[in-house]
Amino acid sequence: MGGRQVQAARRLLAEALDGELPEHERVLAARTVIAELGSPARLLELTAELASGEGDPEGCARLSYRHVLGFDKLLLIDGGPHHMLRAHLWHAGRGAVGKEDIHNHRSPLASYVVRGQLTMELYASEPEGGVEADRYQESLSDESADWLLEPAGPSRLRLTHVAQYAAGSTYALPAHTLHRAWTETTEPTVTLFLETGSGRRRHTDVFTAAGPHPGAVPKVPLRVEEYLSELDALAELLRSS
Repeated sequence: MGGRQVQAARRLLAEALDGELPEHERVLAARTVIAELGSPARLLELTAELASGEGDPEGCARLSYRHVLGFDKLLLIDGGPHHMLRAHLWHAGRGAVGKEDIHNHRSPLASYVVRGQLTMELYASEPEGGVEADRYQESLSDESADWLLEPAGPSRLRLTHVAQYAAGSTYALPAHTLHRAWTETTEPTVTLFLETGSGRRRHTDVFTAAGPHPGAVPKVPLRVEEYLSELDALAELLRSS
């Protein structure tokens, strides 16, 4: 299902990621694929095709939403349990202010900075010293798409690495890697984000020093017309870059 660009992206993702791979090989494969799909010319063609209604707009809109931290998550390719390809858009002045919580993921991931700039911090658990933080186990509700956050006690973390990623940069992380990323640019930042699916964990770990979190955080999916409009705006942004 889908036009030429959608079908080509699906083939590339399936060939690279649908087999049984050790995690370190999956991380490397994801980074290679995201660099190829994230090139501005190719991503523009894919986004424009999706904005015209190709692919699965109804299904992808149900899994696209505006994140509480101020960026939009637009699902481009839904590979079911194997992989999900998203565009992330940070808009200056929209949504919450500040850095996201320190967290890990359910599966290995890779990202390509298409436009703008990201700052990334990596962390490790620290029995003594380090930064105090409240730990939560995050999972998805069986009845809805809401995030469920269960308190898991106090913790301490140590900052191990800080990096900045400009347009054209890629990074890839194993599932358990604790990190947080944010942008401080005044212009929109766009990243292509690839979640691999094999062996997904049932929950992720979230650490915050900003006070208690609510027990559930709702996800509000985009309507189909909103989703297509956001894709069209993304295509225009890529054309002007």
